[in-house]
Amino acid sequence: DVQLQASGGGLVQPGGSLRLSCATSGFPFSVSTMKWFRQAPGKGIEWVSSIDSESALITYSEAVKGRFIISRDNGKKTLYLQMNSLKPEDTALYFCVYDYDEGPGTLVTVSS
Repeated sequence: DVQLQASGGGLVQPGGSLRLSCATSGFPFSVSTMKWFRQAPGKGIEWVSSIDSESALITYSEAVKGRFIISRDNGKKTLYLQMNSLKPEDTALYFCVYDYDEGPGTLVTVSS
């Protein structure tokens, strides 16, 4: 079975940083494109970033470009999202996605 477990969320002040991780199993991670999505309270699901299997093609939404960095460790089958210069509008449940599978997510709250 595909397993996607995000972690690293929490409460952070505006301007702060957090690093999310997504531990995976049950599929060929090293040859798979991976994505981060988020869902803010009361809003729809929003794509955040994507990374291909070789970390050669990386894309970001305009909302996070220049502040977030996606990366991966194929040996550890783990996806990361480094979030810097966080804003209150980044408050959301963040989850990683493989194909049409998603994990339960980790909550990020940006508030003073």
